Amino acid sequence: MAPRLSDRRRIGETGLELPVFGFGAAHLGELYARVEESRSHATLQSAWDAGIRYFDTAPWYGRGLSEHRLGGFLRTQPRDQFLLTTKVGRTLKRPANPAQFDRSPWVGGLNFEVVFDYSYDGIMRSYEQAMQRLAIDTIDALVIHDLEAAYHAPDAFAAHQRDLVASGMKALEELKAAGDIKAYGMGVNTSEALEKVASQVQLDFALVAMPYTLLDQSSLYAGLKTCIDNKTSVIIGAPFASGILVTGSGADTKYGYDNAPAAIQQKVRDIEAVCADHSVGLPAAALQFVLAHPAVAAVIPGAARPEEVTQNIASLQAQIPSAFWADLKAKSLIDPQAPTPSGSN
Repeated sequence: MAPRLSDRRRIGETGLELPVFGFGAAHLGELYARVEESRSHATLQSAWDAGIRYFDTAPWYGRGLSEHRLGGFLRTQPRDQFLLTTKVGRTLKRPANPAQFDRSPWVGGLNFEVVFDYSYDGIMRSYEQAMQRLAIDTIDALVIHDLEAAYHAPDAFAAHQRDLVASGMKALEELKAAGDIKAYGMGVNTSEALEKVASQVQLDFALVAMPYTLLDQSSLYAGLKTCIDNKTSVIIGAPFASGILVTGSGADTKYGYDNAPAAIQQKVRDIEAVCADHSVGLPAAALQFVLAHPAVAAVIPGAARPEEVTQNIASLQAQIPSAFWADLKAKSLIDPQAPTPSGSN
């Protein structure tokens, strides 16, 4: 049976239960294209009207724009009817020269410079700034964001890790103990980060972007197994691998937040052929595949227009025959040990 919007799963050993399907607000920060204010609001309204009640954002998304837009919508809704997560580890400040400031990689976004800080003070300041941008005084869970080698020079990366272990975690533990947040986790983009960085501290959940998708199960035997062993839940943040698993193969498709390489394009074409044989939509396969893993509590695909919300929900609820998953495994297009919605490995 396909998942339902009303289904909820517990996060770690906390009292927080998240809907299995949420809304990832990164696209409202204007990564690939500008998003009109009216379209941003219409997209969020469409998600709300459809019954989505879990929303995720971050200071990094549009350098504050995503939080402003999401909070501007959610603050008009009853607070006890939705769940909200955002991220810490970055604070924002006015650039020295606003007129010449480069907002990249965001096509749009806001004119604020990012400062990485994973210390006690940095976590607390990031949390307080986020609430002000959101105009909401309660956040359900916080995510340590982008503490990975790819985002920092080697010396800075090591220093940030030390800051988190020495004092940053204390901030999160205090907020959780006081009831200000219900849980905390770490966002990761690589299998290495999931296995080596996230495991250095005790977490309620890991927000995993790229290492577990229909195209990549590299974290299956190490990172995800560690999550199960540590009773750390997983939220899948990029079920469409940043684009290609919803757009399909073709020119200008995105994978890993960049243009999709030829090998990925070919693998997607091979999966599309199996989809065609079984009359299964590629986005439906992508969403339902990740939710079948026992560590996964929720999936949060993004959307930048109302019709994308509608399409995502339809993909979540589509019926997929067991033979489809068996065929993908037979053709070595997914790992033979990867859990699938049919329940067979």
